[in-house]
Amino acid sequence: MNTPETSRVRDVVYETFALEGRAPSVAELARRTESTTTAVQRMLHELADAHALVLNLDGDAVRMAHPFSAAPMAFVVTPLDGRDDRRWWGGCAWDSFGISAALDLEVRIDTTCPRCGAHLAFHTGPDTPPSAELAVRFPRPARQWWDDVVGTCTMIRLFCNRSHAEHWTRDNAPSSDHYIADASTVWRLALPWYGDRLQPAYEPHSREHNQQLLDDCGLTGAFWQLP
Repeated sequence: MNTPETSRVRDVVYETFALEGRAPSVAELARRTESTTTAVQRMLHELADAHALVLNLDGDAVRMAHPFSAAPMAFVVTPLDGRDDRRWWGGCAWDSFGISAALDLEVRIDTTCPRCGAHLAFHTGPDTPPSAELAVRFPRPARQWWDDVVGTCTMIRLFCNRSHAEHWTRDNAPSSDHYIADASTVWRLALPWYGDRLQPAYEPHSREHNQQLLDDCGLTGAFWQLP
């Protein structure tokens, strides 16, 4: 994956998400990287195989470039600055905090509590943690995240509080191997996990590096062991 050509394709994907809230098409990537659609398609698959981004089911378009999503999901992230009219889909609670971290931007996050349907809207940013009362439910252990990464992201949801997350689990997934974390912990994890994602010299984190980030946030034990 780590060739100048694939790195450039990856960079254009992230630049487009950051500036426009969307994924570039294969044809656009070919034009902007002075390549061919065939070569770009090959490089996108190489990037997907390396977990640098996620393709759609047909394999012909970018579905996600974490923390950004090309399709509507449960979170909307908007800048607090009213003069900045960008909008992003957050794939999950963690990714929504990650968008703020990657862009170094104070944002508003809008979502809905799966338990009660309440509209949750709050301000957060690199220096502004979310309310400690909010809770995030992770639906499966870390070793399984990439078995179905879009499905995993879809179910990393934000709840009004821990009690709502526990009640939702009891009613909908009582036998699941899950974890409920304070939103402030997930926010703290998102800062180093995603904070360098848009830097020009970005290099993918090693498994050991990311495992240490989890450990530093107190996310330890078998559930949090990366593959």
